Amino acid sequence: MDGETRIILKQARVKSAANVIREGLGKRVVRQARDQNNESLIGRGGSAMADGECSPGCSVAVRALQKRKSDVWCLCRCRITEKQCLILTSALKSNPSHLRELDLSRNKLGDSGVKNLSDLLMNTQFKLEKLELSNCEMTDEGCSAVTSALKSNPSHLRELNLSSNKLGDSGVKNLSDLLMNTQFKLEKLDLCGCRITEKQCLILTSALKSNPSHLRDLNLSRNKIKNTGVNHLCDILKDSHCKLERLRLSDCSITEEGYKALASALRSNPSHLIELDLTGNDPGQSGVKELNDLLHDELCSLKTIRFLKSPAAEEACEYLTGVLGKSPLLLKKLDLSGDKLGDLDGEKLSALLMDSHSKLEKIMLNNCELTEKSCSVLATVLSSKTILKEMNLNNSNLLDSGVKEICEGLKNPVCELKILK
Repeated sequence: MDGETRIILKQARVKSAANVIREGLGKRVVRQARDQNNESLIGRGGSAMADGECSPGCSVAVRALQKRKSDVWCLCRCRITEKQCLILTSALKSNPSHLRELDLSRNKLGDSGVKNLSDLLMNTQFKLEKLELSNCEMTDEGCSAVTSALKSNPSHLRELNLSSNKLGDSGVKNLSDLLMNTQFKLEKLDLCGCRITEKQCLILTSALKSNPSHLRDLNLSRNKIKNTGVNHLCDILKDSHCKLERLRLSDCSITEEGYKALASALRSNPSHLIELDLTGNDPGQSGVKELNDLLHDELCSLKTIRFLKSPAAEEACEYLTGVLGKSPLLLKKLDLSGDKLGDLDGEKLSALLMDSHSKLEKIMLNNCELTEKSCSVLATVLSSKTILKEMNLNNSNLLDSGVKEICEGLKNPVCELKILK
């Protein structure tokens, strides 16, 4: 078979090998083994796991996996249990040298299932390059087992996803010990939603400082590392040996202080980072400007900074930047009176106004031909936690129904509006 061979078993629902082909997933897959009835065991995706013991479909699939030289296994969301993980790893042990990518994400492997996998990771014939164990109900015990195994066979893995697992202090410590290993040349590390603390972030960054030259992509989103954690990361970004290209820090409880620290670090070593994600944080009054200025710095490689959480807010921001010649995230007053609102959807505008990165205190929408629906959208904005203090709706045909909608928003205790015209 030419090219890459994939085995994909997703979203287990069936109990026979024949049903595997009926659960098409749309991913490119090379068709593989056929059973005695000449039915494809694994086609355009599908599933082969049932709860408890290995299902008939799974049993046949495992036998096929033992025989085929497949280099990609995608077993995400297959309801694989700890016991079934043992069956799969046993199959892999019989033919370990060809597999390059393994995805067991969103299965209830638990620590014991991960330990079974760790026995395989220690095998020097096992040359895995990408391992995904996101949301596998792993704790510090399972994380320690994986990292310990990789220490004994560190040279091949390039991508590791441990997101949405509770790594704990010992898990983070063992992972950090692995990152310090100069033979471990990891390029992409995903630790999103791992409950990493400020203290644990210091341990991780200390490890990365000692071996900074390989990592290209780091995801620490949905961890409360706060400004303290960001300051530790900035020490790495300042290092001339750091080659990090993508840094994701969404929903990390970072404030204006952290934004300024990032801007300062990137100015001191501007040549590598091209993408920065800060969605879901609070930049204060000047945090956005500090980083936005870097996009216009010819010495800085930074091409993309994500501030806004929703695609709707991004669209509104892009549209208004074109109309105003300046990003609305840098403004405290937004004048959209007359026809400036144009074709911009009201719901997209509201998404922008409700994002934590919007610091608008005054908005002018007079002569904008607002409808009742527009008023309903504005009421939603007023009912959310924004810092909007003044709104001008003069010369708009709101009618009684539109005014009633606005009043509903004004009744909300979080509304901070002081002036309504």
